[in-house]
Amino acid sequence: MHFHIITLFPEMFDSYLGESILGRAIKEKKISVSFVNPRKFVTGKYKKVWPDGNVSLQVDDRPYAGGPGMVMRAEPVIKACESITKKISKKKNSKILIINFVPSADKFTTTLAKTFSKKYTDIILICGRYEGIDSRVDKILKTKQISIGDYVLTGGEIPAMILIDSISRQIKGVLGNFDSREEERVASSEIYTRPEILIHNKKTYKVPKVLLSGNHADIETWKQSKINK
Repeated sequence: MHFHIITLFPEMFDSYLGESILGRAIKEKKISVSFVNPRKFVTGKYKKVWPDGNVSLQVDDRPYAGGPGMVMRAEPVIKACESITKKISKKKNSKILIINFVPSADKFTTTLAKTFSKKYTDIILICGRYEGIDSRVDKILKTKQISIGDYVLTGGEIPAMILIDSISRQIKGVLGNFDSREEERVASSEIYTRPEILIHNKKTYKVPKVLLSGNHADIETWKQSKINK
């Protein structure tokens, strides 16, 4: 699986992708991640060279009909995406999914993560900024709109990290033990480890007796009761 990230801030991914399970998966070539900055595709009046030699590459502009904030322009995003799809098309049997993050879209789930991991070889993740991206991007690129929740973030970089993490877990070899995926087991948010008895501020906190019983049927029933609680 190759993840292609379209973002103005590729440095944001350095720490997250360089550590732990994802870092190891990249080193072992179970997954790969690359970045394209839409600023590279800014042309015309939006590319200005100042007298001191500095170059200004404007990727946003004011929204039509007014309103606060700025909107990412369609052209640099589309060109960035096309530069990626052009390279992918040279590979045999490649299957591409282009995702744009929209708060009002369908919610991302583990079911989708499993589907994407099996169905596609390359996933392009568009990370919007400002007030969002010109809607013609979705129409031209035929994107899949995804939401990670009913809230608004500063940009699409964090949602992109979430999808990379969740989808990568579904790829064999990424996790040391493929069966250790929590989504494949009966798992509750109430979990315990050693010691059996914990004393904090003169109060005693014990592990539920059922988890110490060794009775697997009772343990599974207890776990299920915590999920449905």
